[in-house]
Amino acid sequence: MNVHPPAARPAHAPRRRQAPAVLILAALASACQAPPPGGWTGYAEGDYVRVAAPLGGALVALPVQAGQTVAAGAPLFTLESQSEAAARDEAAARAAASLATARNADSGRRADEIAVTRAQLAQARSAATLARSELARQQQLVTQGFISPARLDDVQAAATQSAARVAELEAALKVAELPGRPDERAAARATAQAAEQVLAQSRWRLEQKTQRAPDTAGPGTQVADTYYRVGEWVPAGAPVVSLLPPGAIKARFWVAEAELGTLQPGQAVRLQCDGCGAPIAARITRIATQPEYTPPVIYSNAQRAKLVFMVEARPETPADAQRLKPGQPLDVRRAS
Repeated sequence: MNVHPPAARPAHAPRRRQAPAVLILAALASACQAPPPGGWTGYAEGDYVRVAAPLGGALVALPVQAGQTVAAGAPLFTLESQSEAAARDEAAARAAASLATARNADSGRRADEIAVTRAQLAQARSAATLARSELARQQQLVTQGFISPARLDDVQAAATQSAARVAELEAALKVAELPGRPDERAAARATAQAAEQVLAQSRWRLEQKTQRAPDTAGPGTQVADTYYRVGEWVPAGAPVVSLLPPGAIKARFWVAEAELGTLQPGQAVRLQCDGCGAPIAARITRIATQPEYTPPVIYSNAQRAKLVFMVEARPETPADAQRLKPGQPLDVRRAS
């Protein structure tokens, strides 16, 4: 699952129902006033989790919509996966064939083939026994002068040939009972392992066509927006759904250069907003290392054209964070 950083905004998304800068600018109509005494003005910002697939494809299912809550592991969207499924099946067949070849290399020949060789060996032994008997008989006849020595040479050759045939079949039987050669067996096992890895890759690609809410999405995670409709083509890596986990909201405000030395990470501050009730306790988590002129959203006469640094603070509890809404204007003060 590809998760884009919160600050990244995909330029290729066909639609954006959210326009944080526009909403914040409209909400901060009162920001032209000077910041509160001893404090600063800012707004709430959400740390969105943008879920994308590493592979492209047509969007075939989008079971979620903006505003609903999802749990970890809940399906978010599915892309067309016919090609990936076919590749997975092909890889599975090749892996099965490679495994069968490896197993065949580890074993000898089939039992029926060995039985044939044993039968041939039995016949050869019988023929060799007969040839030896004939040789002994012919030797007696030669001694008695009934046949010529030339006839004995023919019988002697036949007996030698029968003995050689027995030796040949005995060797063939031993070879048939042996497994493949070590190098052949190692090559077969390596091929089988490679086929298994190709199958694993094919399965991964198929799984990536269905994206689910990440494990970090706790109870109450909200679908902030969806960027495509069913039937549209989604490029590889393009976010389809953005999530806002509970408590993933921070305050962002700007501090003049002269006041920067009085702040440090971990320092406690208080956040106030219209309709939020009691002030929200928060702590500074980041102080920008680069200065800027005039905050990008908050335009106030008191701050305009002054060198300022962006500061971020997070509520101390998720419950307090849920009291804030992205784009909501805030007043920030030091904690007393």
